[in-house]
Amino acid sequence: MTRSNMTRSNMTTSKKSAFTVLAFLLLACALFAQDPPPGVGAAPQTTPIYTPKFHGDPARSDSEAAALAYMRVVIRAQRQFNKQYNHFATSLAELVHSGSFTKRMVNPDRGDYNATFKGKKDSYTLTMTPKNLDAQHRSFYAEDDGKIHGDESKPADANSPLVK
Repeated sequence: MTRSNMTRSNMTTSKKSAFTVLAFLLLACALFAQDPPPGVGAAPQTTPIYTPKFHGDPARSDSEAAALAYMRVVIRAQRQFNKQYNHFATSLAELVHSGSFTKRMVNPDRGDYNATFKGKKDSYTLTMTPKNLDAQHRSFYAEDDGKIHGDESKPADANSPLVK
């Protein structure tokens, strides 16, 4: 081989080697640049901060705010129903069109909560039980006195502290 042919051959081999090294480095960078698996080097998950819906809002999350709002609508509808008919409604269906209680509100599935209503002509109870009881999802209880009770650790009842 002539000297110029040898130089071309060495350059071609050098280019191939350089290309191989470059490809390897790019592949290595791509592998190491991926997100780590959950819990490995990841930032801790934080619960979004709840923004109160009104002055004095006792809710700790949007789910609680919705559950408490539903309870207030039922309580107001029961007051109005009792005033109009001189007794309480014995079912949620009876409350439809009383106050702002609508037909869609009869469904006990309230998102993160399940509503339970037990009515008699002289009294009623309403509970809101979260599907997952935690610091952002307390359970709630109300009866014909219109006061809402809440509990963080178990289903709320008349002995649970008042929600303020």
